[in-house]
Amino acid sequence: MTRWTKPARPSRWRMRNAVRAGAHGVLDVCHPLLVLGRGLRRLAARSAAWWRRAPRERRGPALFLLAVCGALVWLLPYGRTAALLALLGAAAWHGRERAAVPYAAPAGPDETERTRLRALYEALVPYFAPAGDPAPPPLYTHGGDWTEVFEEFAFRDGRISELLLCYPAWFRDGEPAERLRIEAVLAAKTGREREYRFCWDQEGNRLEMTALEPLPTDIPVQPFVTAPGEAVLGFTDGPEVRRTVPVRLLTGAGMRDVPPVLWRTGPRSTEPHLLAVGLPGAGTSSLLRSLALQALCRRGDVLIVDGDGGGEFACLAARHGVLGVETTLPGALSALEWADRETERRLLAAGRARQRGEDLPQDVRRPLWVLLDRPTALALPRFPQTAGPDAGAGPGLLELLRTPLRHGRAAGVTVVVAEPFAALDELPHEVFAHARARVVLGAVRPEEAGAVLGQTPQTGPPAGSPPGRGFARLGTGPVLRLQVPATPDPFDETAGEAARRAVWSLLPGSVHEPSARPAVLGHTPAAAPVPPAPARPPTAGAPPRSAPEAPHHDGWDGGYGGRDGERGGRGHRGGRQAREGKRERGGRGPGRGTVASARQAT
Repeated sequence: MTRWTKPARPSRWRMRNAVRAGAHGVLDVCHPLLVLGRGLRRLAARSAAWWRRAPRERRGPALFLLAVCGALVWLLPYGRTAALLALLGAAAWHGRERAAVPYAAPAGPDETERTRLRALYEALVPYFAPAGDPAPPPLYTHGGDWTEVFEEFAFRDGRISELLLCYPAWFRDGEPAERLRIEAVLAAKTGREREYRFCWDQEGNRLEMTALEPLPTDIPVQPFVTAPGEAVLGFTDGPEVRRTVPVRLLTGAGMRDVPPVLWRTGPRSTEPHLLAVGLPGAGTSSLLRSLALQALCRRGDVLIVDGDGGGEFACLAARHGVLGVETTLPGALSALEWADRETERRLLAAGRARQRGEDLPQDVRRPLWVLLDRPTALALPRFPQTAGPDAGAGPGLLELLRTPLRHGRAAGVTVVVAEPFAALDELPHEVFAHARARVVLGAVRPEEAGAVLGQTPQTGPPAGSPPGRGFARLGTGPVLRLQVPATPDPFDETAGEAARRAVWSLLPGSVHEPSARPAVLGHTPAAAPVPPAPARPPTAGAPPRSAPEAPHHDGWDGGYGGRDGERGGRGHRGGRQAREGKRERGGRGPGRGTVASARQAT
């Protein structure tokens, strides 16, 4: 007799495994459909979000365009099939499962970096945690945890390059002196030979420090691409300005876009005049040469007073567009007297033209640049035995700038004054009142730079900075780092050959060569070899010279504005003739000598 046994019931876990396996099989079979459904849902969500975000006036044209596209697809052969395939492809692309990128925790600082951060933390303790700290848990204590205050940091070449720290709320971050103390400590502990940018978040009690890259020094002066009335003072950091200009490098490595410091001059300018202050050898003369060459490229007139008398501007003497290069007190007096009368003449001519409803005359619209390098050096004669009757008129030299400074903006006259720090007290009040564009060059302390700029920069250029390195501020704008374009004296044999060739290629033609023409913006003549300084024949009784000297030119032969046959010799004689003619006329206005006749002569 066969015995029947009741079959055993399957366990619960076996049933679960079977259901799970069946579900996985169904999902594998239906995976394409799931991907397409997910993609269609995401496309519909995007379309609905666009529809809600779009304004009402754009919904109607969108529906009309969709209807036209649908009609075209319906009429085209295989249009419906192609549209369906495109829709399925878009749905499959948007419905795919994106692989999650594994998060890699940033590696912590090594032992050397931790030592630097702890040393910086201990250096900040005396400033952020004085005796009687009111905070219950003090942030800064000797032997405290630096990880609680240094929220973000970065290292470059083994030194701190970026740092974000928090400080107590009771710290007086609204006082510039307190901020400068903290900035000086951070700069000293992270590297003195670098420059930094500090951003104080007074609301969140945060301080961000960034080590700045050095500014480029291989950019020569050239016809920069700027608007009419704009001059390039130099170049600065990228985040500071919103504009770049293409420049050519000294190495010939092609073109490069760099952010410039642009100074707008002319009637629309709010800072029509410039004051440049620097240490000896810091590059103020190079800045004046750069501005002079840019003005000549724009077909402007340039009048130069070289108070130092070292021949820094001898390369510009007797050139088209250069009205004179004066190095003596009589010549400088004559030049500035003419500039004073020319400013008045331009104002009168512009007023008459506007009253008659006519365009401004061409000689009024043409800009006039008056560049003065160390004018206070001419206040007293350097050689008393050669001083004439005008030797006591030294202080009047700077008083003649009053009219060009006050009315130069409307007359198209731009005044640029360059002085060392030691002679700032000798400048008249009009220069500081009207020259609201300021430049400070050289490795000076932030306090000294702030006295000139009106706002203290965060850090100064480190020792050993190249010439032309400093700061610039236009009016009430921010203080910008500045690197002046390389503009050496082409007769200076110690300068680089490439920079001398760049300056020589921009020099206008000589007035003794009628066929020569000044350089025009956008056209740079072929770089000619820089000629050596011509040797002068030895005079009787004079010892022979081992090296030739650069030619010294004291302006063109004659006064300002005279015709070719009416020029009266050097600056001293021209100035005396101008004063005699003024006394004969009994007036102050310009006589026959005007800038228009000077332009005819050149």
